[in-house]
Amino acid sequence: MIKRLAIHSRKNWTAFSWDEDLVVPLLNEVIRMQGKISGLMLVLGFSKKEEAVLNTLTLDVLKSSEIEGENLNYAQVRSSIARRLDLKIADSVKSNRAVDGVVEMMLDAIQNYAKPLTEKRLFEWHKVLFSNGYGGKYRIERMQIVSGRIGHLNVHYEAPIPNRLPEEMEKFLKWLNSENKIHPILKSAVAHFWFVTVHPFDDGNGRIGRAISDMLLARSDDNSQRFYSMSAQILKERKRYYDVLEKVQHGNGDITPWLLWFLECLKKALLEAEKITHSVLFKANFWDRHKDTPLNSRQRLMLNKLLDGFEGKLKSSKWAKMAKCSLDTALRDIKDLLSKGILKQDAQGSRNTSYVILFDIF
Repeated sequence: MIKRLAIHSRKNWTAFSWDEDLVVPLLNEVIRMQGKISGLMLVLGFSKKEEAVLNTLTLDVLKSSEIEGENLNYAQVRSSIARRLDLKIADSVKSNRAVDGVVEMMLDAIQNYAKPLTEKRLFEWHKVLFSNGYGGKYRIERMQIVSGRIGHLNVHYEAPIPNRLPEEMEKFLKWLNSENKIHPILKSAVAHFWFVTVHPFDDGNGRIGRAISDMLLARSDDNSQRFYSMSAQILKERKRYYDVLEKVQHGNGDITPWLLWFLECLKKALLEAEKITHSVLFKANFWDRHKDTPLNSRQRLMLNKLLDGFEGKLKSSKWAKMAKCSLDTALRDIKDLLSKGILKQDAQGSRNTSYVILFDIF
């Protein structure tokens, strides 16, 4: 069995250090992007902002669970969140206890971001994640992450022994609830790493760790409304996520690689949010401009598909198939939109002609 010295085996292991020359420039870039997203949100109308929050929270809950290999039902998650936010949505469905538990934890973390994270609150989060009464205690066995076969096991990580957990968690919660000189975004990154390194529960540590991280990111925004999903980006980089964690959890206390990865991940999440927000704004402006333009149902259907990010080339044959009409009808619809300056040809040639929204109309 191959074992390496874990960071928590070192004296004063939570006296983390990092290279500010590498971390601070990236942190400043993320801070600027956070401000940009906040500014874009001010432009959105109330209903669009509510929709953006609902979509982001739904994505965050789904992806945080998916990281752990659990696939929740989209409609149930969306409906559960909407009910708790008192939002009216079409096609609301009943959600099960597992979904409601994850949603309850996530919303408490984000909406009540200013509240201290106490041991009682932490146990309540853990309890709602599970239906078998795990809440109210830390794990009682040592946790190991291993791979390989018997006789040739590789121990990727070994958590602190159970009798250390009360002291370790008391220290963690005291630090988390104290005023620190560290920027809230960096505090979010450090808290995530610290919590999953202690690994206080038998199960649910990853989801709770990401909820803690989201809580601190909400503090950094000073806003309980979420417009970007860190968990969705982590899922895209899941292998790298675990690789960096493993490396730094066996390091000497320099967590620079973890902070750089976390900030890059957050940066990508913000870029995706910016892209989506611009798309929402463009779609809203487009339909505001064309609210009195005569359009048939097929044209509205296909324009919405284009505005929502239609993948591939839109040709008359695809129009006919998706709008369930004849090719002649599709061509008439397209020519009408060309004459109104709504569509333009993207490529020439009778067989290869495709069409896109005319973006320079505003």
